[in-house]
Order: sequence, then C-alpha cells, then structure tokens
Amino acid sequence: MAKPLLIFVILILSLIFSCSATNYIVGDSSGWDISTDLDTWLVGKKFNVGDVLVFQYSSFDSVSEVTKENFEGCNTSNVLDSSKNGNTSFPLTTPGDRYFVSGNRLHCLGGMKLHVNVDNYIAASPAAAPEAEAGASFPSSKSNNPSVVPSFALSNHVRLDSLLLITLGLLSLAISLV
Repeated sequence: MAKPLLIFVILILSLIFSCSATNYIVGDSSGWDISTDLDTWLVGKKFNVGDVLVFQYSSFDSVSEVTKENFEGCNTSNVLDSSKNGNTSFPLTTPGDRYFVSGNRLHCLGGMKLHVNVDNYIAASPAAAPEAEAGASFPSSKSNNPSVVPSFALSNHVRLDSLLLITLGLLSLAISLV
C-alpha cells in the first residue's frame, strides 16, 4: 500500500515542478531599456503558452507589439498593441513568434526590440500572477532606478517552502496509512 502511494506523491510533485508558468521581467533588473542587452537576456529562456512577458520602462519610453515586417524595420506606425505606462504585461496565449519594439524608433534601431518564440506547451498559471490582458498595466511604473521590481515578479513559480510543506504532509499521511 505504501509503495503505490509514494509513487503517486512523487508523480504529483514532478507535475507541480514541471507545469508552472513564468512571469519574465524583460531585461531582468535592467528592464526594457536602451542599455539592456536583450540578446543576452534571451539566452537559455524557453517561452511557453501561459507565460507572461512583463516590460518595465521609464516614462520616456513605451513598448509595442508588432508584426515581423514592422519588427525588422522598426516601424511603429502600425502596431498590434502598445503601451506607455511604465509597466506592461503581455500574456503569451498562443504558440508562435511574437515581436516587440520600443515606441522610440531610434531606440528600436539601437537594438531595443525583442523577438520570442512561444512553444505550444501549455504551462499552468504562475502562483502569484496577476490577471492581465495584452497591454494591461500594473499600478506603479519603473523609475529610472533599474532595481525596481514589482513584488509579484519575485514569485515566478510555486514557492519551494509551500511544496516542502505539501510533500511533508503527504509523506506523513503515507506513513500513517502503513
């Protein structure tokens, strides 16, 4: 009896660890900024349906989602979605390529643009993810201090201490059944 229960617990825990979506702060602590090396930021990241891109930037900039053609030419006159409030969330709801550029064409030409490929794998919602629609905003905007990160962004996954408590509870249940 204990062996099947232990296998069940291990299976559930592996699903919890592998099925969590991620809130990606674009550029990490540097944010969406002309000085941020977005190509380096992309290295090692894999984006899935259910993940969220969070853009933080100063009041002097903006972010626009554009087509591939507009991305390549830094054309911001015909955008799919745009925001200039300092904190913008773009949920990745469908697989495929997504293109984002700075609303300042000179910044875009200087490399302030982002192309992500979203995989079809559907991840569960992040534990502390706010409900957001494309172009949705968060209450505070990024100051010129690049260390400002909203508290929800620090909890991209289910917290490890919560998982540890769940695991210990399930293990104690399994032991009591033996």
